[in-house]
Amino acid sequence: MTTNNGRDFYQEFEVFSSKSNGDQVQHQFSLLAPNEEIALVMAQENFMRRQPVADIWVVKRSNVRKMTQEEKESLHRLDNKEYRTTKGYGYLKKKWRHYEQNILDEKEILSWGGEEKQ
Repeated sequence: MTTNNGRDFYQEFEVFSSKSNGDQVQHQFSLLAPNEEIALVMAQENFMRRQPVADIWVVKRSNVRKMTQEEKESLHRLDNKEYRTTKGYGYLKKKWRHYEQNILDEKEILSWGGEEKQ
């Protein structure tokens, strides 16, 4: 095995963890290690000193696949679906305020009738 100042010896790993069973797994940090077993030990050492953890995942960075530019572009919607987002209803607050300002109160309604004839 040839080593170019250790660059070929170490591999990059991404570390994910969850704080308790059933929690989502979140990315924590990256580390360099010679293999998966050592990477897991290094990740455990890091977490056991700092915070409680229920599960740790160690993934070789080369095994993580990201989307290509072409795949990202395919995510854009071709049609207008703004009605699916809540920002499409932002006008309702203003409309409701206008409606509330025009509501008649009890005194105003009673003032219309004057005195009732008996």
